[in-house]
Amino acid sequence: MLRETNTNYRQLLEVFTGLAQTTRFLRQDEAFCEGVTFHQFLILDVISQNKELKMADLHRHLAVEKSTTTRLLNPLIKKKLLQRRTDPHDLRAAYLTLTKKGEKTHKNVRLCIMDFFHKVMGNIPEKRTKHVLNSVSTFIGAIKAYTRQNACCR
Repeated sequence: MLRETNTNYRQLLEVFTGLAQTTRFLRQDEAFCEGVTFHQFLILDVISQNKELKMADLHRHLAVEKSTTTRLLNPLIKKKLLQRRTDPHDLRAAYLTLTKKGEKTHKNVRLCIMDFFHKVMGNIPEKRTKHVLNSVSTFIGAIKAYTRQNACCR
């Protein structure tokens, strides 16, 4: 049993290492598509889904620090992809919406990402696709559940 557990841990470490290496490009500050980084696309996507989003709530959607959120937002505002509106009743609160240019960019980047994932999924046997997606989702859920309860990996 102990040997099996050690083997599982080694395999898990290999999976983590592989995921970290293969998804590295998603975490970099280089443009992924249309001059937008992957994290910036996530911002556009969250705002697109919500139509309008309080700036203070955005970092929770992205699972990053508030300072990182601001660093990611500023270029999007500068490129006129996002509009920041101050709440007239609470000057500390700001709301974000997509501009027309932001909507178009979001749509184009989304198509680019969908094409990327389509090509990735093409490398997984069709019969295993659902199983792989369920397994990865379960794995992510397990990590999130643990890190919410424990400070080990924060």
